[in-house]
This record gives sequence, C-alpha cells and structure tokens, in this order.
Amino acid sequence: MHIPDGYLSPQTCAVMYAAAAPFWWVALQRLKRSLSARMVPLISIFAAFSFLIMMFNLPLPGGTTGHAAGMTLAAIVLGPWGAIIAVSVALVLQALFFGDGGVLAIGANCFNIAVVGSLVGYGLYRLLAGRAPLRSRRRVVAGAVAGYVALNAAAFITAVEFGIQPELFTDASGAPLYSFYPLSIAIPAMMLGHLTFAGIAEAVVTGGVLAYIQRVDPSLLRTTARGSGDSEATRTARPRRLTPLWAGLAALVVLTPLGLLASGTAWGEWDSAEVTAEQAAYHIRELPIEDRQRLGAEFGRLAQNSESPRSIQELVAAGRAVAEGDLYEAGDIVQRQLGVLRAADPERYPQIATMAAAIRSPEGLSRWSTVWTAPVPDYAPSFLRSEAGGYVISAAVGAVLVGLLAWIIGRIFAGREGSTT
Repeated sequence: MHIPDGYLSPQTCAVMYAAAAPFWWVALQRLKRSLSARMVPLISIFAAFSFLIMMFNLPLPGGTTGHAAGMTLAAIVLGPWGAIIAVSVALVLQALFFGDGGVLAIGANCFNIAVVGSLVGYGLYRLLAGRAPLRSRRRVVAGAVAGYVALNAAAFITAVEFGIQPELFTDASGAPLYSFYPLSIAIPAMMLGHLTFAGIAEAVVTGGVLAYIQRVDPSLLRTTARGSGDSEATRTARPRRLTPLWAGLAALVVLTPLGLLASGTAWGEWDSAEVTAEQAAYHIRELPIEDRQRLGAEFGRLAQNSESPRSIQELVAAGRAVAEGDLYEAGDIVQRQLGVLRAADPERYPQIATMAAAIRSPEGLSRWSTVWTAPVPDYAPSFLRSEAGGYVISAAVGAVLVGLLAWIIGRIFAGREGSTT
C-alpha cells in the first residue's frame, strides 16, 4: 500500500500533499493544546510500532504481499490526531531512508494510511466500544473490527488513486504515463488481498495488542474512552511504566525477518522488470479466448525455431502457462524473453508482435521513479550479506530514528505548552 514514485502524476502528488497538510496542521495544533509528558514517549512508541509492523509482509492472492499498519491501535491510545502524527513520521522515514514508498508520494501515503486510516479506525472504535469499561472484551472486538475496516478504507483510497491515472494522464498515443491499471482492475486487485489476509492481520494485531494493553496498563486507553463505565479509581489511576511496550518493540525488531518469508512484491509497488511482467499479464488477461489460444501456440512455434536452450525452455513454459491461465508465470517469462519476442517475425507471430508492442514502460513512471535514491533501499544494508541480518539492523535503526523524530516533535510542542498529566 506504499505508493512508489512514478505511479502517480506530479499533479496528483501535489493534490495529495495539499489534502494531507490540513490534517497535519490540525493534528499539531491539537497536540499543542493537549500534549502531556506522558504522551511524548507514547507517540514515539507507536510511531516505531507502526514502522515495524509494516515490515511484516504477508502473502496475498496473486503472488503479491501486504501488511498491517497499526494506525487504528495508535488512534485508540493516542487519539486520532496523535496517530496521524505518529504514523506519518513512520511513513516519511520509510520513504527517505528505505525507499518504502516514494518521496513525491509521501502526501498520498500519509493521507491514505495515517489520515484516512486513523480517522476511520478511531471513529468506528468509539462507536463500537461505546461506554464499555477499559478492560471490557467489547473494546478488544471493537478495536479489531475498526482496524480491519480502517486498513481496507486506506487500501480503497489507494486503489482509486492508482485507477484514475490512466484516465487522466496519457501520452500522445493514448498510452498511460503513470499507473497503467484502470479502476476496473485496480480496485479489485487491491481490495482482494486487503479484504482477506491483510485486513485480518490488522484486526488480529489491533485486537491482540489492545488485549495486552488492557492487562498490563489499561490507563493507556483512557484518552479515547471518556464516559466508560469504570469506577472513579480506575479512571484516575496513575499510568504505569512503559517498559512492557518498549519490550514489545524490541521483540518485534528481533522477529522482523519473518516479514521476509512472503515472496513477491506488494500490488502497485513494482520495479521496471515487474512492470513489464505485469503489463504482459494484463495484456494476456484481456485477450479473447481464441487470441489467447493462438498466442500460446505461437510461443510453441517460436520455441521450435529458437537456437537458445534457455529460450526454448522458457518459451515452451510460457505457452503452457498461457494455456493453463497462469498469467503471472507467463508475464515473468515474457519479461525475461522480451528481446526475443520483439525480434520475432510479426507476420509469422502476429499475437506475439501485438503483445510485445503493447508492453512499454510508462514514460512518466520511468522518469519519476528514480527521483530519490534511498540510502538503504528495501531494508537491505549493502555491507551485509545476510538478508535476515540486514532486515533486523534496518528494523532497529529505523525504529530508533522514527521514535526519535516523533519524540523531538513531541518535545517541541510539550516545551511550548508545558507538561501536564
């Protein structure tokens, strides 16, 4: 759900920055009026939590991946405005240091995840939790449902932003300049994975951590539980130490290599090679049955006339993948053999020629995708050979940076207003 640079037009990116800016401003103003000494470390903790939980990738249908985001849980503890700041800080650091999401797309990613996700999650949680006591199981269920709905709301907005690009921004020939999937493809593709696996993961994370907080320190839930049925003694109990939450963050850092188990890339976050494969799969998907069968047969004939053993093997496999409807496998092979396909005689292989001509990297995507080079792209430090080790180090460093930036922001505003409890 992290939109990379190049998938949205610069105009769309500017609009999304403008859309997010008022919420950032209101959030900071709200924090200036209500920020307490207790809230400053909490903003740091939940900014780091959001950063870390987004590193746990899950396999989704179609060979892509997704993840939870933690914005509803942050909104339950911090309130919606604190959550907007905390999650935005995590998204900004992810883009700048690790290339997870684009720099030009920071406004869009923050609006979708931090703003929409936090407000939807908070509003639904308050509605479902009602006046239930802080330790009520109803609050756990409310948090889980709110997390599920909030993540899918963010995913839907993201899908719409992808889907309107080919309608609004094309070159002289009518080819898309940025994201190339229309709404009819973008919305189902994005929502399928989030309505199933990713949304459920968000619900489990939100409900599970909420139950943990109820056990170790229910006072953390007071901010968004005004009017609860707790006794006066419970409502005014002094908060405990935050050690259990810091320990939880440390455990997440150690466990982050689990996020590497899911292969594939999140939908809409492809590199240039993956864009070629996706365009091939999209082209094949849109072919009438008869043309798809002809394409599969042409792959077989081209393989017979090829001199390269690897090309023979892959072209035969591509023909089989097309016949069996495995479009993702066919797209990957087309990407690897695109030079061979473009050199094929268009009169002998008309379906292959048509497909090869339709595959091209969108001009705007190619231009803007390299506008920023992250120091540690994909959470993989260049000085480490171990992928898991690099992921852990990136998680630890990233969590510290995110938490520190959130703490600095909090201290600036706490310093202006003074500390209260």
